[in-house]
Amino acid sequence: MIVYRELSSVEADLDFSAKTLYSLTNDIEKHYRRVEIPKHDGTFRVLYVPDTLLKTVQRRIANRILLLEPISRYATAYKRGSFIRKNASCHVGKETVLKLDIKHFFDSILYSHVKDKVFTEKRFSEPIRVLLTMLCYYKDRLPQGAPTSPVITNIVMRDFDETVGNWCNQRGITYTRYCDDMTFSGSFDVNEVKIFVKSELRKIGFFLNEKKTVSAKGTQRQIVTGIVVNEKLNVSSEYRKKLRQEVYYCRKYGVEEHLKRIGNSVDAKKYLQGLLGRISYVLEVRCDDKSFLADKEFIAGLIKQYE
Repeated sequence: MIVYRELSSVEADLDFSAKTLYSLTNDIEKHYRRVEIPKHDGTFRVLYVPDTLLKTVQRRIANRILLLEPISRYATAYKRGSFIRKNASCHVGKETVLKLDIKHFFDSILYSHVKDKVFTEKRFSEPIRVLLTMLCYYKDRLPQGAPTSPVITNIVMRDFDETVGNWCNQRGITYTRYCDDMTFSGSFDVNEVKIFVKSELRKIGFFLNEKKTVSAKGTQRQIVTGIVVNEKLNVSSEYRKKLRQEVYYCRKYGVEEHLKRIGNSVDAKKYLQGLLGRISYVLEVRCDDKSFLADKEFIAGLIKQYE
């Protein structure tokens, strides 16, 4: 483990001068822009995206300083070799699937969480801890658009994941966490799991989003991070049908005319980017689906026209 006690070590590893790093923290607001990303349900996810200079610094923090930090085996997002399909595959064919969601996940990660759990006293001197935390934090929240945020969430949640995962193992329950989505599968008492998880979350300042709690038996449709897991991995037929319909209308009427017809005022490029993301999501599960492969190529071609 590399220990950072002198600022010169940080300068060397990030290949940026201390003057540049401190200049960024002194005027951090000017280095972010607000971006709205379309979600599957038609709403938008708000991201705060750093400019080129800050993004480069953050990528180097993530890849050169935080890369080797241990991550829980129960965390399935934001680490090498992880993807939605892998997360869902752990829960195929189980008697019960319980999904719990952490409320306002990124916004609930405090400055103190980052400083104390990520840039620890063991590895970093106090001035360096403060500097690096400020480079990764913005407006009382962990910015979702920052390259450092994914790895930071897994480090912050590491002890929680291990505690919950070990508790589940003792009871024959499968547990995974994909960002703010926690999934439990097997034969168990749903209320017992909920009570335990709520208690453990409160200890670190997080709360469940009760509205997103879902429990499904094997006789019902069981969905994990959007993937049906009852017998094998698949994407619901309704989701695929709606997606194909959207692509069909883009082909028939053109993107802008299609958006007018459905009363959607979103920017055409943003809409296409969201559509491409949804198609890629289906292909992650149905990688050989020729229809969606063709749709992906078509939508990618349309996006280039708006660049």
